[in-house]
Amino acid sequence: MKQSPVSYTLLFDFYGDLLPEKQRAYVDAYYNQDLSLAEIAENEGVSRQGVHDALSRAEAALTAYEKTLECAAKSLRRRKAAKDLRLAAANADGALKAAIDAACTALED
Repeated sequence: MKQSPVSYTLLFDFYGDLLPEKQRAYVDAYYNQDLSLAEIAENEGVSRQGVHDALSRAEAALTAYEKTLECAAKSLRRRKAAKDLRLAAANADGALKAAIDAACTALED
């Protein structure tokens, strides 16, 4: 199943450095700079199909990295846990609230 563009942007943030330079440049141009395949092809002096194929390989690699390492999913779970904890601790007293805030900040970083 194909990921959403936002998902690929998140995966690129985690695993982009693992991609070959050309794939990394194409993913950045397509997902982060919002360039079309034709625009990327023109800028790079390659065919639109060549860009499409490189993007497909990059998307498959990013998905495989996440399936194996789960860094993005773990990060999202940590952020959600911190958000839920902050909401649950909204009525805590000063010292407890400070401790919870410190723990949440550590989870989010």
